[in-house]
Amino acid sequence: MGNANFISSVGKDANGKELLTFLSSFGFNTKPISIDKIHPTGTVNVTLDENKIPIFKIASECSFDHLSLNRAALKIIDKETDLLYFGTFTTRKELSRKTVSSLLNYPNKKYFCDLNLRHDFYTKEFVEKTLKVSNVIKINELELEILKRLFALPNDNFFAINVLIEKFNIELVGLTLGEKCSELYTASESDKFRRIVQEPVIDTLGAGDAFAAILCLGYLFNLPLKQINTLANDFALEICMVNGALPKNNKIYKKYKTAFQVSRLQPLK
Repeated sequence: MGNANFISSVGKDANGKELLTFLSSFGFNTKPISIDKIHPTGTVNVTLDENKIPIFKIASECSFDHLSLNRAALKIIDKETDLLYFGTFTTRKELSRKTVSSLLNYPNKKYFCDLNLRHDFYTKEFVEKTLKVSNVIKINELELEILKRLFALPNDNFFAINVLIEKFNIELVGLTLGEKCSELYTASESDKFRRIVQEPVIDTLGAGDAFAAILCLGYLFNLPLKQINTLANDFALEICMVNGALPKNNKIYKKYKTAFQVSRLQPLK
């Protein structure tokens, strides 16, 4: 189906060692992850509100705030990467922002951006730069409202996203509206997904990332919008039914791997 590499930074501490060991146990190549000898590994305190929506309290001055790319990371980006997937939250500090910015000028690569417009960890200038380079963006309803204010977009979601697509030449926009609903948009079509959730949601931690992962793969494999939307929502909902962001049983992935292994699918060139 394809290979994924994780580029980031961890501290030279117990948390960093645990993360590297965990990733290695799944077969991830950890060489592109740099080890910061000064700053600690990033940590997040997560609590759930009354609707089981996660509230994040993120430690400051972590290793990912001071991200620099080692040789292994640069080699993978240059030689082995078709699409760069990044979140704008990683650019909350100047050094990491410069590092990510340095990667936004490869002419033959695709870019997928998960816009994380939380707190004051973003600037209009960098958001605009990100939108100009991104082929695909994933946003939630609150983030869309921020984009409307930043770029004077229409109030109606449909028209706002279509203006966004035209203004920044974006190929695909994924809009999440909670665990029951999402909308996908291209310049020529759109798809709305609605679900009646009958099972109790345990928590929504990781659901957005699960949705984004399928959105990314669906784009790369040229799947129809309706199929992408259905698969992305199915996967996100399954994550909502487990404790935390990662399921303990890997069987959950089998259905989604199969969807991208059908021989008739051709990856995006």
